[in-house]
Amino acid sequence: MISSSRQQFNAAFSQEKYQELLKSIQKDFDFLPAFRVAETPFFISEKLKEQLLEACQELISFLKRSDFKKLTQQALDLNTEVPNEDAHTQFLAIDFGICEENGEILPKLIEVQGFPTVFNFQYNLFQKLRSVYPFLQNYTPYLSGLNETTYLDLLRKTILGKFDPKEVVLLEIEPENQNTKIDFYYCRRDLGIPVCCVTEIEKEGRKLYYKDAEGNKIQIKRIYNRVIFDELNSRLDLKMNFSFLDDLDVEWAGHPNWYTRISKFILPHLEGPYFIDSTLMSELKEIPEDLDNYVLKSLFSFSGTGVIFHVKPSDITNLKYPDQFMFQKKVTYSPVIQAPNGNVKVEIRILAIWPEEDESPTLVGNLARLSRGEMIGVKYNKDKDWVGASIGLFQK
Repeated sequence: MISSSRQQFNAAFSQEKYQELLKSIQKDFDFLPAFRVAETPFFISEKLKEQLLEACQELISFLKRSDFKKLTQQALDLNTEVPNEDAHTQFLAIDFGICEENGEILPKLIEVQGFPTVFNFQYNLFQKLRSVYPFLQNYTPYLSGLNETTYLDLLRKTILGKFDPKEVVLLEIEPENQNTKIDFYYCRRDLGIPVCCVTEIEKEGRKLYYKDAEGNKIQIKRIYNRVIFDELNSRLDLKMNFSFLDDLDVEWAGHPNWYTRISKFILPHLEGPYFIDSTLMSELKEIPEDLDNYVLKSLFSFSGTGVIFHVKPSDITNLKYPDQFMFQKKVTYSPVIQAPNGNVKVEIRILAIWPEEDESPTLVGNLARLSRGEMIGVKYNKDKDWVGASIGLFQK
C-alpha cells in the first residue's frame, strides 16, 4: 500500500533473512509457531489507516449503545450464558478484508470478536522483524499514540487487574495442542502468569485453584480466558472439576459472554461503506437467485470453520440449526501486496483493549493475514509462500 516501503522491503528481502526471522522466533522456546509466519509485513498507507480508524469508531459506537445487551441477548439464548457478566468486553479483534469496490481500495468488516487474540505474539513479532530489517524502526504497528512500553503496560493492566501475576491464569483447552500456543508462551514470559488447561483447575466452594510448578495450591483470582465454547462443547471427553455455569468467586479478563455477544451475530445491524450486507438466517425471507454472490457462515465458530463459499439452495434448506448461521454478500479482496512472484491478498485485524474502568476501548495494534487462496486464515495457505501471519506497519 506504500509503494516506496514495499520497494525498499522487497529489495532488502532474502531467504536468508526470512530464515533468520524464523530462527529468532524459534530460539525463544525451541519451538516454531504451528501457523505459517509470512515473509513480509503489510505497509499501510495513511489513507487506509484513516479508513480503518473510522470504521472501528463506527463499530465502537454501536457496541456502546445503551441497548446493546438487549440487542444481543438472543445470541446468548442460542448458546451458553455464563454468570457474573461485566459491563463490557476487555478485548476486541476487528477483522477487515482489504477489498476493491468501484475501483477503490476499501476495508470491509469481515468479523468482530469480543475476545482476546495473539496480543503477545504480535508484540514480539515486530521486535524480531525490526532486528532483521533495521529500517523498520521508522514504522510502528501501534495505534493511539502507543509504543512498545505503553502497549505492554496497558495489556498487563487489563489482564492482571489488581492481582499478582501468580493469581491470574491464562485458561485454555489443552493449551499445548492449540495453534496459538506460542502466544501463550510469550504471554507467560511477558506477564509472568501461568498457562492452565481447564482440566487442571480445582474447585472448592466458589473458589478455583491451580497448582504451581512446586505443587503449591494457588487460588485463582482472575482468569484470562482463551476458551472458546464452540470447542469446549465439542470436547465431551474433558474431565473438568468446575463448570463455566457455576457462580464462581473469580474475575474475568474477557468474560465468556462477550465472545458470543460481539460476534458475527451483530454484523446485520451495521450499516455504512465499511460494512457488508449481512442477514441472520432466521430473518431470511427468501433465497436469492444469485447465490454465487453470497457466503454462508456459522455465527459463533472460529478460525474459518463453518463457512460455505459456494452456496447451494440445499445448503440452506438442510441447515440443522438455521438460527446459528448468517448469510453474507461476497466481497472482492484486492491483492495489494506485491510479492516477488505475484500479488497477495490481505486481511487486517485491529486489536483493541478496554480496561474495566475506561469509558471506551483503546485501539492498540494489529495483526495481518496474507493469502493467495480462497480462505484467508493462515492454515489454508500452507503450500504457498509470502502468505501467513504477519503485522501491519504505519509510517511514524
